[in-house]
Amino acid sequence: MYSPLILPDLRLMLAENDSQGLAEFCEVFYPAVTAEILEGLENADIWRVLDNGPLARQVEIFEFFSLPRQVELVGELNRTRLSRLLEEMSPDDRVDLLTRLKPSHVEALLPSIAQAERSDIRKLLSYPEESAGSIMTTEYASLPAEVTVSDAIDRLRRQAPDRETIYYVYIVDSGRRLQGLISLRELILAKPDAVLTDIMRRDVISVRVDDDQEFVAQELARYDFIAIPVVDKQNSLVGIVTHDDVLDVLREEATEDAHLLGAVSPLEDSYLETPLKTLVWKRGVWLLFLAAVSLLTANVLLQYENISQQHVWLVLFLPLVLASGGNAGSQSATLIIRAMALGEISGNENMRLARREFLVGGILGLSLATVGYLAATTWFGLPSSHGSVVALTVLLVVVMGTVSGSLLPLRFHKLGMGPALMSNPLIAALVDVLGVVIYYNVAVTLLK
Repeated sequence: MYSPLILPDLRLMLAENDSQGLAEFCEVFYPAVTAEILEGLENADIWRVLDNGPLARQVEIFEFFSLPRQVELVGELNRTRLSRLLEEMSPDDRVDLLTRLKPSHVEALLPSIAQAERSDIRKLLSYPEESAGSIMTTEYASLPAEVTVSDAIDRLRRQAPDRETIYYVYIVDSGRRLQGLISLRELILAKPDAVLTDIMRRDVISVRVDDDQEFVAQELARYDFIAIPVVDKQNSLVGIVTHDDVLDVLREEATEDAHLLGAVSPLEDSYLETPLKTLVWKRGVWLLFLAAVSLLTANVLLQYENISQQHVWLVLFLPLVLASGGNAGSQSATLIIRAMALGEISGNENMRLARREFLVGGILGLSLATVGYLAATTWFGLPSSHGSVVALTVLLVVVMGTVSGSLLPLRFHKLGMGPALMSNPLIAALVDVLGVVIYYNVAVTLLK
């Protein structure tokens, strides 16, 4: 919202080489706002503006650009300047950027980066994608258990400039194994001569470095933490995941589920930043698959061509049958997938969910069956036997749709796949095929 107002003045300062004005611009706004305004400039002009601020401020602003824009921006820098930028960035944001660069480019960069940061980069890059290790930061506050509170505060004061957060202080032994936790508030309120081992909390909630990022986000949200420690197999503290990283994870996972529910392969970047070729591919694959399923429905209809010719009225209610089953299935799938994402249900509650959805499907099916029967016998003037075919089919298809829409995502989850893969269009397409089979078999049975 600031861009239209400030961009003209910013361009004027660039044209006049107003270094003082550009330096003030870099400092006056919150870094996220500054990055938002700079989005309207060319890459070269963005660096001309940032050059007027100190390196630390440049990095603060740079980290608020989207990853695709960051990749564009670093393409403007020589190796020396890029190395300095990477050294100053927070570890998690730095690794996010490096994973977008070509591996050969990263390997060429690493020798020019300081040894400490280089080792940290290699370690973080080695963790699996979407794991706790891939989103954690190594800039955490830690202290030994044997020091007093006054000594701990002095040490913490020295650590603070290089740490992402100091509110949680992790107590570790000489092997960096996690022993306990104490908050900054507890430190300030404790007696200066108290020893940390006597006042620290020992039952520390932590996650493993190879845990899925979605599980990490759920744990942090469950306990209302600002950060959660990450440990390896030996219980050694290797990093922390902070609340801001978890917000990004939750948004990413919710976006991925939304895309899958709409039968679109998840986009790595925002819609407008995704290349047209990628967008067509990620949507086209699903559309082709769904088209194949629709052709299967057409083939099933072909098998019942004789019945359709004998009872032409059956075609009139085919949209009602298919829409009822598909919509009911999509509703169930949406509810179950969202409940699983929030951790409200697990993949081990198949029978309970099946019973619940069977009852819900039965009630909804009876309601829609009544509507279908009345429409067939009054609006269309069909005999009661024909209305019974429509009503019974709608009941069976709605029950089938609700049960399958709830159990299929659970089954996918049990197989180690994302439950959102069972998207609404896919559920509807599968129910269409089965709905046609049920409809015509009910007609054959009741009409003889």
